[in-house]
Amino acid sequence: MFGIIVKESFSAAHFLRGYKGKCESIHGHNYVVEVHIEGEKLDSIGILWDLVEAKKILRGILEGLDHSFLNEGSPLASLNPTVENIARYIFLEFKKAIPPGLIIKRVVVWETDKSAGYYEER
Repeated sequence: MFGIIVKESFSAAHFLRGYKGKCESIHGHNYVVEVHIEGEKLDSIGILWDLVEAKKILRGILEGLDHSFLNEGSPLASLNPTVENIARYIFLEFKKAIPPGLIIKRVVVWETDKSAGYYEER
C-alpha cells in the first residue's frame, strides 16, 4: 500500500454547544488539516496521485471554512463544530473528488499544536 499526505490550514471561530468550560465561549483556532490518501498502484512515473491536485481539492474545501464562524453560516452550522465533526466534514467532501482506486485513510484536524481530532471510515 502506498500513501500520500497533503496538509493545509485555515482560521475560524467557533464555540462548543453543550460544553461546560472555556470552549463554550466563542474563540478561534488556526486549524491545520492533514488528509491521508492510500492506494495500491502507482502510475507509470511512480506517483500515487499528483500532490498539487490533491492540495487544490483540499484548499477548495477549506476555502468555505476559512475566516468563518463555524457555528453560523458555514457548512458545519448544523453540527457542533468539534475537531471530530470538522474532520468528518472535510473527509466526506474530499471523498467526492478523489480518483477511482484511491481511498482517504484519515483526515486529521489540529486545533493547536498539541490537540487534534480525526475521522476515518472502516
